[in-house]
Amino acid sequence: MATPLVLTIQSHVAYGHVGNDAAMLPLQLLGIEPVAVHTVQFSNHTGYGEFKGQVFTPAHVQDVIDGLRARGVLARCTAVLSGYLGDAGVGEVILSAVQEVRAAHPKAHYVCDPVMGDVGRGLFVRPGIPEFLRKRALSQASVITPNHFEFELLVGNETPITTTEAAIAAARDMLQHMHNPHSALIVITSLRTEDLPADSLATLAVSAQNAWLVQTPFVDLQPLPNGMGDVFSSVLLGHILQGDTIPEAVSQAVSTLYALVSRTTSGERDLPLVACRDQITAPGKVFPAKSVS
Repeated sequence: MATPLVLTIQSHVAYGHVGNDAAMLPLQLLGIEPVAVHTVQFSNHTGYGEFKGQVFTPAHVQDVIDGLRARGVLARCTAVLSGYLGDAGVGEVILSAVQEVRAAHPKAHYVCDPVMGDVGRGLFVRPGIPEFLRKRALSQASVITPNHFEFELLVGNETPITTTEAAIAAARDMLQHMHNPHSALIVITSLRTEDLPADSLATLAVSAQNAWLVQTPFVDLQPLPNGMGDVFSSVLLGHILQGDTIPEAVSQAVSTLYALVSRTTSGERDLPLVACRDQITAPGKVFPAKSVS
């Protein structure tokens, strides 16, 4: 049986674990072959403060993808994963690649982690990226994995989402704008609403027919390590490609991330991916995804 190939188009850092450098190892450990295309190349992620490097142009990213096409690689990919864009123009290159992958594999997943910002940090991407994600990427995505802050940006409603019921309703509306709404999935991470315990952290997964909630204890790390969303999305996709059901895949992704975060030393800016790699394939504690609708 051929090893599944995933085209992952994200940032790259020489030191640290964000973007492709957070996604590749989990995919590999889950039996998936990542084909990594970098949107930026930095010395380190911004959690360390000053960094060196550059954001790649859309033409550069397209050139790399053209080279993959020439080798017949794009036609062999069965999923696309994207994260931090760096430039909205790169997003159009990604969507073109998604369409090309789907030409060979009509049921190919496109998992879009709509990286834009977070509570406390606010918006930290270039102008044009939120609009691209809302107006263009959403329509091609089969799975999106926003955090609570990003989900509210995508919804575009000035009224904060303060209950689980409101989040499910907003997600169901958003599903109608995604690729194949009947099978699309929205997974909201770091959900903090008034009806959830303050000492827990929730992840809400919503499909057209069902919704599931996974809750873990809140790990109070200051600062939080970077790359958590990148790891989560890659593990989620890995389990989906392994054939897990949606609640199983979400449960495993949440459990893996909790295991890594809870094993992160206070003050560290990166998850211990290599030291705790066993937690990627077999997290020590599994938190179930419970049906909420």
